Amino acid sequence: MSKSYNLIEVKSRKEKSEFLQFPVKLYKDDNNWIRPLDEDIEKVFDAKKNRLFKRGDAIRWILYNSNNSIIGRIAAFYDDKTAMKNDQPTGGCGFFECINNNTAATILFDAAKLWLHNKGMEAMDGPINFGSREHFWGCLKDGFYEPIYNMPYNHEYYNDLFESYGFKNFFNQYTFHIPLTVGNLDPIIREKSDKIRQNPDISFGFHDKNNSQLTAENFMTVFNSAWAKFEGVKPVTEKQSRALFKSMKQIIDPKLIIFAYHKNNPIAFFIMIPDLYQITRNFNGKFHLFNKLRLLYLLKIKKQCTRAVGLIFGVVPKFQGFGVAEGMIVYFENEIGQGMNYRDLEMNWIGDFNPKMIKLVKQLGSKIKKTHITYRYIFNESVEFKRAKVI
Repeated sequence: MSKSYNLIEVKSRKEKSEFLQFPVKLYKDDNNWIRPLDEDIEKVFDAKKNRLFKRGDAIRWILYNSNNSIIGRIAAFYDDKTAMKNDQPTGGCGFFECINNNTAATILFDAAKLWLHNKGMEAMDGPINFGSREHFWGCLKDGFYEPIYNMPYNHEYYNDLFESYGFKNFFNQYTFHIPLTVGNLDPIIREKSDKIRQNPDISFGFHDKNNSQLTAENFMTVFNSAWAKFEGVKPVTEKQSRALFKSMKQIIDPKLIIFAYHKNNPIAFFIMIPDLYQITRNFNGKFHLFNKLRLLYLLKIKKQCTRAVGLIFGVVPKFQGFGVAEGMIVYFENEIGQGMNYRDLEMNWIGDFNPKMIKLVKQLGSKIKKTHITYRYIFNESVEFKRAKVI
């Protein structure tokens, strides 16, 4: 490494603070950037809070220039179970931030590559999360608007930094925007909904805030049937499902969680949350007691969130294609007509490898608002690169 640069592993409290603080300087002139909550990032690298450490590891670095100013940061990580589901053992790099300088970016990528190689990895995806795909995943390519909660926002030159190093487009992930106005739906959606609602065995309902345990059980049932068969997606246990809804208890709006039932058995869900960035953008990354109280007041009392974020949408295979999904959408639209405070919905994280979901979401009257890229870099250049398989 050139003497002009100094790469330091993040270990001390001071270094952790610098890792979190660097983007504030990098995006100081960009009004669209929103600082994530520090604790949302730190818990990714806390072995006591992130269960992936049980079968993997993670490391972070910050890069200084000759003036001892930070000019970049990156993290690398892997977990054995996910790594081995690919054609070659694949780790990840993420939380990448860097000035517009290929040399600096190369130093950061090289560090991640070498560390992963020493852990037995033969490729790395990036920028991704050491955790679920719904957070901190992908490099923004198109749609440089303010981000939704915990989704990446980056400078436009980041794609050049990744591609110049040798990363290739593994898949695109789209964020669709849907204006929440009555009458916006495609007539096909209404037709399918009307047909399925004629079946007396089919019913729809919102989350019951007094029975979160039942919601968690229903979510687990549908998720493990609809999603767990896909590559890179793990089944959810009852304990994990309960923990998920417990963690979201304070921010859940019952009418943003919809279930479909067949003879009272859950067969589909549509999970949305308020876009917390509309409130936390003014928290400067801090989530101490006062800001927690601010969040609850502005969210529940003042109802300042006007944008909902679609987290996940699923229908068990047996009922796919019969209008169940459309029925949930029309059920939600009816509630919009009753005067909900939400004006926009962003359907987050729909991969280009899932054309069926893309077709359905477009029928809802949506348009692509943002495109993120998940890149893959194979260490051995002689190995054939393959994009993500279409499902």
